Amino acid sequence: MGIKKLADLVRSDAPDAISHKEISDYSGKIIAFDTSIIMNQFRAATPQLSPLTGLLFRTLTFLEHDIKPVFVFDGQPPDEKSAVLKKRAESAGWNSTNRTGTASSQTKEWYQLLELLGVPFIKAPGDAEALCAHLVKEEKVYAVASEDMDTLPFGGKILIRQLNAKKNSEVIEYSLPKLLTKLGLSQQEFVDLCILLGCDYCEKINGLGPKKALKLIQQHRTIEKVVLNINGKKNSQPHLWKYREARKIFLHTPETQALELRWTEPDEEGLVSFFCQDRHIKEDRIRHRMKKFREVRQINREAREKEMAAGHSRQTRMEDFFRVTRKREQPVEAADSLSSNRKRPKTK
Repeated sequence: MGIKKLADLVRSDAPDAISHKEISDYSGKIIAFDTSIIMNQFRAATPQLSPLTGLLFRTLTFLEHDIKPVFVFDGQPPDEKSAVLKKRAESAGWNSTNRTGTASSQTKEWYQLLELLGVPFIKAPGDAEALCAHLVKEEKVYAVASEDMDTLPFGGKILIRQLNAKKNSEVIEYSLPKLLTKLGLSQQEFVDLCILLGCDYCEKINGLGPKKALKLIQQHRTIEKVVLNINGKKNSQPHLWKYREARKIFLHTPETQALELRWTEPDEEGLVSFFCQDRHIKEDRIRHRMKKFREVRQINREAREKEMAAGHSRQTRMEDFFRVTRKREQPVEAADSLSSNRKRPKTK
């Protein structure tokens, strides 16, 4: 769900915090991806196909554009998210939700595929977007790619939306520092605003729209003072409202070990075995996509080298792409086509 109506509020009250980009603007940069969002996109867009094929194509597109993706997986969700997860499971027709944080068999398949692609992945201690935001704050990645706006209250300085595989797709970038400056809020005040708008970790005050919520926070600065200055009957609080717990979740820094991110060349033979021998995808399809990957990557490299020679390049050196990276570089996300003609049972 993310934060209700936050994107609309940013567009209306802080448009300068939004930039419109192209995938090429993120060449040479490291981007953290909230993997659950990508999983759900593939399942919704092509339910008859395997999300694994979509992940293959999209990741290759990122690499073609010299984007360094880091895929972040959800760990054990906070107890405060139980109600939201239950609703989502019921809506999707699932019998239960994963409350333990253990990797499912489908998630382990994603791990295996990313290893074959030579792309790093991380399992978060809690929600993936919290760790993604932390990686941006620590300057280990340039930005977070996610369709949910939660990254911003978690403190992620740059959020990228609509970074996908479609040609000519317009990417939307949100700047948290610009947003806070325009709204005249501190990070903690912004978190309180997001809780008033509606988040995954608690219910919201009845009848309180985004414009009014923003005005109240700008005037009173905290939820505690807001509730003293609203109509208790018209804008009633939820019973046992856990806004303080939600605030702590957003402001808490995830515990992480020292990260060493490493990218290597994709293992074509391993990918052929993974898809063709184990999942009965036609070998020609995988071979053709890998051939296209090498050709497009070379074309893009040559184009960037010409830019560098002309003094216009903003990219990193190409020979530095596949190596261990400990510092952040800059955002990156890409787009690739989910289109396919094959029939494949849905896997989760």
